[in-house]
Amino acid sequence: MKLYDSIGPNPRLVRMFIAEKGLTIPTQSVDIRAGDNRKPEHLARNPHGQTPTLELDDGSFLSEITAICEYLEEKHPTPALIGTTAEERAECRMWTRRIDLTICEPLANGFRFSEGLKMFKDRVPCFPEAAPGLKQMAAHRLQWMNTQMQGKEFVCGARFTLADLLLYGWIDFGAQVGQPLDPANTVLVEWHKRIAARPSAKA
Repeated sequence: MKLYDSIGPNPRLVRMFIAEKGLTIPTQSVDIRAGDNRKPEHLARNPHGQTPTLELDDGSFLSEITAICEYLEEKHPTPALIGTTAEERAECRMWTRRIDLTICEPLANGFRFSEGLKMFKDRVPCFPEAAPGLKQMAAHRLQWMNTQMQGKEFVCGARFTLADLLLYGWIDFGAQVGQPLDPANTVLVEWHKRIAARPSAKA
């Protein structure tokens, strides 16, 4: 396998997932600032022009972070980062979906349509007038997430999962692009400290 990697929260999530699994997968960096992800060579790997992309042993390519992590979990089930039972896997997928749709997506587009506009305006449709509302949406759902984390060590209770990796990476990214975590979200602040102390956070 080979991971086509770059800067950004999604590639970081996959690197952290790989580190938590104790795997070693060769990587090749794709310079997204220079637009290398939109060139024919990378589009042949991923027609969406996104990173990360995982090249499988048979020469085929897999993209989308959840699909990549699901694949790695099935190939290397221990330690389980999605779940060992149908119930555990469903719980992780539920929270991963909630976090992705209601926090990551509006946070990402809030950045693309404002601070990141210069980079993204010629790559994807951008709507600068929507940026403030999108940022507010992400902030509101982080407040909600703070209430949902009351009394829990991780997003899925006592289990550290893909959902934690996704939320952690995007909270870190938000802090870099003008959308820092509100310190009033004290439960999330403490949870973030616990994830940041894991060795995989350096991946």
